[in-house]
Amino acid sequence: MNYFKGRHFQKDIILVAVGYYFRFSLSYRDIVELLRDRGITVHHTTVMRWVHHYGPIFKALWRRHQTAHAKSWRIDETYIRVKGRWAYLYRAIDSNGLTMDFELRKHRDYTASYHFLKRLLTTNGRPDRLVTDQYRATLKAVKHLIKQDYLSKSAHQCSKYRNNLIEQDHRFIKRHRVRSASFQSIRTASATLSGVEIVHAIRKRTRRELSLIGFSVVDELEALLAA
Repeated sequence: MNYFKGRHFQKDIILVAVGYYFRFSLSYRDIVELLRDRGITVHHTTVMRWVHHYGPIFKALWRRHQTAHAKSWRIDETYIRVKGRWAYLYRAIDSNGLTMDFELRKHRDYTASYHFLKRLLTTNGRPDRLVTDQYRATLKAVKHLIKQDYLSKSAHQCSKYRNNLIEQDHRFIKRHRVRSASFQSIRTASATLSGVEIVHAIRKRTRRELSLIGFSVVDELEALLAA
């Protein structure tokens, strides 16, 4: 598909703008300044619309081409402020630190935990180990999934020490939001975080593969679009 048909700017310009925004802790106005130094004039609201449009597209393409993961998983959620209120970003990584899935929810409750875990298990199969915290809603969701035979009882573990891996991984998302304005809706927050998470996931995979070329967010997004 031509994801750039009808745009007033070339594909390369759009990829640089959204790629840099997803990769670094920059505001929309920072991106505008970077482009202006290269002779490209664009309004910050245009960059914002690009971010909101392409974040979900990159997420869909990334999910379509995911590779196999390790069979030991870490599940946790982190807080994201949306229009003055807390929302909850559910995240899953494997024992190698590679991103498996993520989802932004309005509430941190049984329903959110259950649907996130069920999709994770449906997509990736049964793990040998699933590590969670001891939050009551999460434990209730895990018990329900065990009863439905999505997960074996012996695979589930509650371990603060083992979950340190994903706690550390949350930091990238937190750092990224320092320079940016607060989200104004769940829709725009989800779209933006989709792009941030995908770029973070690709970068982790590239670093693990010990690429000699180094990481280029624009090249990686090009490859994702072409896959």
